[in-house]
Amino acid sequence: MAYETILYDVTDCICTISLNRPERLNAWTFQMHLDLSDAMHKAGADPEVRVIIITGSGRGFCAGADMGNLQAIGAGGGARSVAGASAERSSGTKATLPGGSTLAEFRMNYSYFPSIPKFIIAAINGPAAGLGFVIPLYADLRFAAESAVFTTSFAQRGLIAEHGISWLLPKLIGVSAALDLLCSARRIRAPEAHALGLVSRVIPDDELLAETRAYARLMADTVSPRSVAVMKRQIWEAQFQTLAEATTQANYEMALSFGTADFKEGVAHFVEKRAARFTGR
Repeated sequence: MAYETILYDVTDCICTISLNRPERLNAWTFQMHLDLSDAMHKAGADPEVRVIIITGSGRGFCAGADMGNLQAIGAGGGARSVAGASAERSSGTKATLPGGSTLAEFRMNYSYFPSIPKFIIAAINGPAAGLGFVIPLYADLRFAAESAVFTTSFAQRGLIAEHGISWLLPKLIGVSAALDLLCSARRIRAPEAHALGLVSRVIPDDELLAETRAYARLMADTVSPRSVAVMKRQIWEAQFQTLAEATTQANYEMALSFGTADFKEGVAHFVEKRAARFTGR
């Protein structure tokens, strides 16, 4: 399907999804919410996709909710245009990999990334504010351009910690740092975001997508997509488990992995000293 507010490309097993309202710094709308949800689930179900990259078109990642929509809400126009109900998936496809969390916590409007059985990398190429700050937090990894600037912005709009960020942000950077960013709504630049652990790498602007794709290419070429899907699910679901529960699940998943084609290939390519040919089965 054609999307109104995003660009969707699959090349060499890497799906790149670009928020695409560059004239508005990719400000968030309800249509973008629908488009991104459909595209993410489509990529998650596509056997040709090994890794998903989400980024922004133009000079920004996402400036947050479109101010026109916020003005409409303030005037009594309703919240659906910004937050919306849970988006329906129009792709009609079902993921074949065994990963993708089925927990209810990961089926909310903006917390569904852990339900996608593919590794997701956010390439943050400029300003990331409000919702544009929240969305990359649900990715599995975050790379930032040197020019990237981050702000939660909610307190400056008379709002609160939205869309699960009060649960997620402290897990990434700690309680005190999360309170700092949320309650002050101050702007931080990429080096501070890296020091806090908010992003994993800071990359020169003109190299951001190339380096992100190189990392994605490494994953696509050298590791089992089945292993990635299962481990991603384990990590996200472990946030709600005891050590005993996580260990029990791991023992079960290990027994299943011994019977897979990817396990056999993992041993064979090492013994035969050749490149891996994983199939995800």
